Amino acid sequence: MADHWIDSGAIPPDGGERVLGGAVDIYAENREPRLLHPGWQEAAEKKLSELEKKTGRKPNFLVFVLDDVGWGDFGCYGGGHLRGAPTPNFDRLAEDGLKLTSCYSQPSCSPSRATLMTGRLPIRHGILTPPMYGQPGGLQDEVTLAELLKKAGYVTRAVGKWHCGENAESVPQNKGFDEFYGFYGVSDMYTEWRDNYFYPEIVNDPLIFNAILNAKFNKHVIKAKAGQFDIPGIEQEEIDLDTVKDLDENWADYSVDFIKSMKDSQEPWFLYHGTRGCHFDNYPPDRFKGKSRCKYPFHDVLVECDDIFGRLFAALEETGQLENTLIFLTSDNGPEMESWPDSSYTPFRGSKGTTWDGGIRVPGVFYWKGMVEPGRVSDGLFDFCDVLPTLCELAGVEDLPEDRYIDGVDQRAFLLAEPAPDGTHWGADPAWMSNRAAVFGWLLDRQSCARIGPWKAFNHATERDIRDTVTPGGFSGHDVALTYGKVFNLFLDPKEEHSFTIRKLVYMPLFAALTAAHVKTFEKYPRKIQVKGGQPV
Repeated sequence: MADHWIDSGAIPPDGGERVLGGAVDIYAENREPRLLHPGWQEAAEKKLSELEKKTGRKPNFLVFVLDDVGWGDFGCYGGGHLRGAPTPNFDRLAEDGLKLTSCYSQPSCSPSRATLMTGRLPIRHGILTPPMYGQPGGLQDEVTLAELLKKAGYVTRAVGKWHCGENAESVPQNKGFDEFYGFYGVSDMYTEWRDNYFYPEIVNDPLIFNAILNAKFNKHVIKAKAGQFDIPGIEQEEIDLDTVKDLDENWADYSVDFIKSMKDSQEPWFLYHGTRGCHFDNYPPDRFKGKSRCKYPFHDVLVECDDIFGRLFAALEETGQLENTLIFLTSDNGPEMESWPDSSYTPFRGSKGTTWDGGIRVPGVFYWKGMVEPGRVSDGLFDFCDVLPTLCELAGVEDLPEDRYIDGVDQRAFLLAEPAPDGTHWGADPAWMSNRAAVFGWLLDRQSCARIGPWKAFNHATERDIRDTVTPGGFSGHDVALTYGKVFNLFLDPKEEHSFTIRKLVYMPLFAALTAAHVKTFEKYPRKIQVKGGQPV
């Protein structure tokens, strides 16, 4: 029985502890405590039992991850037509499912993707920054969602962007996926040094250009079955300024074919589909070039990605698999402002590379026909860490690792909750709570912030350098230790502009206690810094 939350003084040790509307369930020493709400768990178990009797099999999972798409890009989040890039398929999913308004990723792509795959924060799995140009990742010692589902009888596929390292121990075909079709890195690794607009000093200098061309990082699309690595035949076309345009379309064809092939299968499946779009630099394919009302490359590619998702959804619908498939639609982080205007949008402060909400608060939509209440909107906290334990519980996985700390919590009850007559969800107070009590934000290897309910407190942050006027993004900022900290009420101040620290000191003991309890877990389960600044430590 874990007691670190109680020992910290954050929660009274009376067996009926409450934190902002939920009873605390401390169910394993190496697991993040979760909040329980009256009736939720029982209702969820009943729905799942009834579905299993009806279908006779475990649920399928489709995790669809966009790249660098901000909280404000989808129409259902205030973007769409306003941004000159309608997203009818994303919007339809939100209308028919659960739209999260407080879904949290990590500050950049690789840490987010590794967190989703491991259920662990970057400070634990070790991928603190994106590995670039052939650098190793840190998944070799990790247990991934795909590995756990594979053991539970799932057919697994990874499609598109991976970006968790190019070393053999970190690539998807060696981390639980039966087959991988995509690239190991991120698209600008393959294109920016070929583009005369961005790098004329490289393109027009044969010596430098050839040095990069011959550098030891994989520049190809990979199609590999489990266990295949660095062997003839797995490398497909080389990625350049021409072939990059069609990557997402090709990957969509593959995923649609896979979904259709599983129509009559008795085996459950897990499909992880990570798009190339909309990471800079965006090169829309011919049929989408200029199709957005905005006409900018990012917007054209966003329209393309919406279309691709619509194709996958249609395949599920046509093959009758919607009732047994849980879909999670999201993005890996906020806008990359260094590449503006070829970038996304957030209404919040900060951007990719920061722990301000502009960097880590992302769109998140769950859909499961007949299981997730349609038209539901919630500000309940959801962290990328929660994907692994939630999907594993739904799949009946019983052997989650016990030798490491799992930061994610099981959110089944929250996702499957139904509205009570009074408008709350099974009478919980307040209605917007999930099974997660707090989100802890880390900035590389420094504990940066925490959010509890509508409150968010900082002790470290990335601030813009006032001398940088051209690229005011998160990766251009500098780390700031906040002498007295900052506290924001995100309901009053979603842009995090008006700190209430002095007026709201009453909240600081709760933040201090929960953060201390969180940090205390590292005493038994030490942090791992596998990658820092792109280099192994």
